[in-house]
Amino acid sequence: MIDAHGHLGGGLLPWRSADLADDLVATAAELGIERTLVSTLGTTSLLEHPGPDELRAANAITAAAVERYPEALAGLVYLSPEHPRASLDELARHVVDGPFVGAKLWIAVRAGDRRMDVLAERLEELDVPLLQHAWYKVVDRMPDESTPADVTELARRHPGLTIQMAHLGGAGRRGVADIAPYPNIVVDTSGGDPVLGEVTHAVATLGAERVVFGSDVPIRDPATALAKVLGAELTDEQRALVLQGNALRMYRRLS
Repeated sequence: MIDAHGHLGGGLLPWRSADLADDLVATAAELGIERTLVSTLGTTSLLEHPGPDELRAANAITAAAVERYPEALAGLVYLSPEHPRASLDELARHVVDGPFVGAKLWIAVRAGDRRMDVLAERLEELDVPLLQHAWYKVVDRMPDESTPADVTELARRHPGLTIQMAHLGGAGRRGVADIAPYPNIVVDTSGGDPVLGEVTHAVATLGAERVVFGSDVPIRDPATALAKVLGAELTDEQRALVLQGNALRMYRRLS
């Protein structure tokens, strides 16, 4: 199994070990998760609008963990469209010249913002997937937080970019309907508490090839996240795609 959505760095609960990577790798091994894709969104707290130095420091945490656990972890480089030059440099450092397998964008700007285009074009050229945060919220929505509708704007402008839209649990059926016409968007299973029928509906609507297992560890316990997939009404072939096959196809550098 491959967990396509995990995190390292500061400000993450509930785990408080001296090194979060140790806990993450040990827990994944207990569950039979062979590889976890990780990014760092800040060294001491989650950074909504990271500057160039903060991007470099955050990605250095990921790089050190991947170097220590090359068989268990794979890196996603944290980027910000607010700082395109620094982000392109980080992409070159960690993906072009390094072992990272993809990129991560959080909430610095909304996914439909034209400032996304510079990074999206470069990711297309490199054939590197993008993990993009998205959520439909009634309360506590951050000013530049993307919705699934925002993600579709990015997908429409960049049909050659593979986008892993985070948080099926936050997108809901509305989000699944939004992304259905865009074959370059897959959704990961993270986000919120398990909801009966959530993964089953996503697979039925999008096809098993467009749903990928992601836990958002350590924000969500990977055992709880895994239960969403194991409890869904899927065939063995569909479940295998969600738990491993799709990640291997999308993130070509894993194989």
